Amino acid sequence: MISVRNLVPAALAVTLAFAATVALAQDSYPSRPVKLIVPFSAGGSTDLVARQIAQEMTVRTGQPFVVDNKPGAGSTIGADFVAKSPADGYTLLLGTISSHATAVSLYPKLPYDPLKDFAPITEITAIPNLIVTSPQNAKLAKAESLDDLVKIAKAQPGALTYASSGSGSSNHLATEQLKAAAGISLTHIPYKGSGPALKDVAAGHVDLMLDVVLSSLPQVKAGRLKALGITSLKRSALLPDVPTVAEQGYPGFEVLGWYGLFAPAGTPSGVLGRLHMEFTAVLRSEKMRATLESQGGPVIASTPTEFSGLIRSEITRWKKVVEQSGAKPD
Repeated sequence: MISVRNLVPAALAVTLAFAATVALAQDSYPSRPVKLIVPFSAGGSTDLVARQIAQEMTVRTGQPFVVDNKPGAGSTIGADFVAKSPADGYTLLLGTISSHATAVSLYPKLPYDPLKDFAPITEITAIPNLIVTSPQNAKLAKAESLDDLVKIAKAQPGALTYASSGSGSSNHLATEQLKAAAGISLTHIPYKGSGPALKDVAAGHVDLMLDVVLSSLPQVKAGRLKALGITSLKRSALLPDVPTVAEQGYPGFEVLGWYGLFAPAGTPSGVLGRLHMEFTAVLRSEKMRATLESQGGPVIASTPTEFSGLIRSEITRWKKVVEQSGAKPD
């Protein structure tokens, strides 16, 4: 018979061994380059955020954090790649609403589970969208507000076109939510990324777009685009003259494009702890704080538990939008 007295020191030994393993993982990680997978094309808003963070992580840890773009299928190809990668902390994902909130409702056979197949590390930031059009756009030349846009759209149902970074993308669904709130009909023109979509809006080939401040702000500042509204609850200090959608007659309307870091499920707790510690230190640095705020988003640097809660609530929220809009992936 095994005595309880003998089990106590054995259990203590196991606990100490586990703690030592965690500490060792934290101390030795990373010992080689780390891939940061971006599930979108280079040059888009997600890619820009990833490269800024990867550069700072490289400096901080002494190991290269290398951005690897794996676009396609509304960000699910890159996300699936990470979900099926070794759970050792050397392949990470910079995920978004697309990969972790809307995909589960858009794709009937999603090859991964956004909750079970990933270990959330931290939410980076959440950036609002600007409603933008070209100052030279013939249909919206006289539009100076969201109310003007809505009146024009109601006068010619379906005549106005809007661009997105792809069917089922976050800005596609954000526009669908705006359409529902305003009771208007717009024609969707999907692109393979926000970069080419925004370019065509600026050129007047498409009438309007909801795009995150990060990538649309420079175009607005340069006069190539004009902003009719912003989807945060408060005005942005970057564009204090641009009113929110909420204050233009749609109380409570808020759409934020969030970015976050993930590792494959099963990654050792010591590695996850080191990643959270280093990433949040980078995010809270004065340099990164200034960088993100200059691009429209506050530093969030949440805990894994907080981030997991956000993802669960976002899955529920966007499921309703997908069902109401009838949105389908490309």
